[in-house]
Amino acid sequence: MMKRIIGAVIILALFGYTIYSVLDTSSTAKSDQHSTSEAPEGSAMTPPNAPKGLKVGEEAPDVQLETLEGEKVHLSDFRGQKVYLNFWATWCPPCREEMPEMQQFHEEYGEEVTIIAVNATATETGGRDKIAQYVKENGYTFKVLLDPNNDANSLFRAQALPTTYFIGTDGTIQQAPKVGPMNMSYMKEMKEKLK
Repeated sequence: MMKRIIGAVIILALFGYTIYSVLDTSSTAKSDQHSTSEAPEGSAMTPPNAPKGLKVGEEAPDVQLETLEGEKVHLSDFRGQKVYLNFWATWCPPCREEMPEMQQFHEEYGEEVTIIAVNATATETGGRDKIAQYVKENGYTFKVLLDPNNDANSLFRAQALPTTYFIGTDGTIQQAPKVGPMNMSYMKEMKEKLK
């Protein structure tokens, strides 16, 4: 009799745990869908209490960045151009996924839109040489700039990689930032929306 009672308790406990796990997973998935509405599922990770990015209509902060050759440049140097300001790193799989499409877009529409890929350099283990080698090996010819102290990343509140801001010729953010990888059709769509 005692064995039956213990067996029944164990079965009930396992059944209860299974139901709890299913319900907990379901509610977590729903809350995750709401918190990453701009990014496809699994494409970027953002801390739960991360500050939101800059808003449409705000002027883009004039950050100082470095070229792969070590020259200093400012974001304001590109005023008067439509700019896709993309935050990325070599260790980031979604970043590596979107870069070939960014290159294709650059080759087709580089006269209309300037792509600036800002590397989160402080998070890289191999430094400038590793980044330069990665860019060269993959044949990327759009602008790649370094953010050695992640100042630009902080100013733009790019909590997940990749994150892309769409800056108009007036230097303001004209479209909501894209968190997660872009594809060619999305980049074309944004090109038409920028002024």
